[in-house]
Amino acid sequence: MGGNMQRREFIGLLGGAVAWPMAARAQQGERMRRVGILLPAAADDAVWQARVGAFQQGLALLGWTIGRNVRIETRWATTNATELRRQAAELVVLAPDVILSAGTSPVGPLLQATRTVPIVFVHVIDPVGTVDSLARPGGNATGFSNMEYSLSGKWLELLKEIAPGVRRAAVLRDATQGFATSQFASIQAVAPSLRVEVNPVDMRDAGEIERAVAAFARSPNGGLIVTASGSGIRHRNLIITLATRHKLPAVYFDRVFVAAGGLVSYGADLIEEYRLAAGYIDRILKGEKPADLPVQAPTKYETVVNLKTAKALGLTVPQALLARADEVIE
Repeated sequence: MGGNMQRREFIGLLGGAVAWPMAARAQQGERMRRVGILLPAAADDAVWQARVGAFQQGLALLGWTIGRNVRIETRWATTNATELRRQAAELVVLAPDVILSAGTSPVGPLLQATRTVPIVFVHVIDPVGTVDSLARPGGNATGFSNMEYSLSGKWLELLKEIAPGVRRAAVLRDATQGFATSQFASIQAVAPSLRVEVNPVDMRDAGEIERAVAAFARSPNGGLIVTASGSGIRHRNLIITLATRHKLPAVYFDRVFVAAGGLVSYGADLIEEYRLAAGYIDRILKGEKPADLPVQAPTKYETVVNLKTAKALGLTVPQALLARADEVIE
C-alpha cells in the first residue's frame, strides 16, 4: 500500500463518522499492540508535545491507529532522576511491545528496568555504552543519536561569526550528564584559535542560571552557548530572557530557542528523528529485533537565525551565514 493511500486513510480516520465502520471491522481481526513512551519533561511542555505528535503522525502513516491496533502509554517524568527511575519501572511492568525513550536521561533507567522489552531511543547524545556497537546494537535498545561531540565546537565558531566582538563565552550545560564534559571539551578545543575564553556554567536550577549569567554579563564582550540537554529545554524561556536582558549574543542547540526569540541555533532536526523512530517501532512491532537495527546519526543539521533578535542586539548577520541558513525568522 503506497504512502498516499495510507495518508488518505489517516485523513479519513480523522474525518470520523465515515471511517468508523471500517475501523470497527479492522478491530475484530487485529491484535492491539502497546507502545510505551518515557519523556524527561513536564506534560504541558509544547516542545515535547510537538515531538510526540510527530511520532504519532509517523505511526499513523505506517498504518497504526490509536485505539484500533495500538495503545500508547505515555509517562511524563520531568528530568528528576528518581522520578525517571520510578516511571521507567512502572512502564516496564505494563509489558509493552516496545518503548520509545526520548532524550538521554530515560535510557539508563529503562535499561536497568528491562533487558528484554525493546527500546527505541531518540536524540541520545552519546549512544556508545548504551549499545554494543552502533552498527549492531546487540541488546534490547537501538535508535537515533542527535550529535557527535565535534559539533559542539561549531557553536563557538557560529557565535564568533555572528558576533565577531565576542571575547568570552559562558557555556551553559547540565553537569549531571556525562556528555556535558565532552561537549565542553570540544568547545574548549576550538576556543584558542578563535581567541575566546570559555567558562562552564551549570544549569541545576533557575536561580543558579540567573545568578551565573548576571555575574558573567558584568564584564564586556560576552556571549552564551547553550549546550544540548533536557535542562536547557526546560529552562529555555528563562535563558532567552536573560540573553535579551543582558544583551548577550547566544547560540543554541535547537531551533525551538530561536523560534522563541533566541539569536541563532545549529543542531539536528529533532522532529525528523521522531518520525524516523516511528519507522523503527513499526519494524519492531512487525517482528524485527532492536539488536539488528543500527543506531543512526542525524542526516540533517539545520542553522536557524532570528533577524529581529540580531537587530535588537545591534548585530549585522553576515551574508554568508544568511545564505546557508535553513530558516530565517524575520
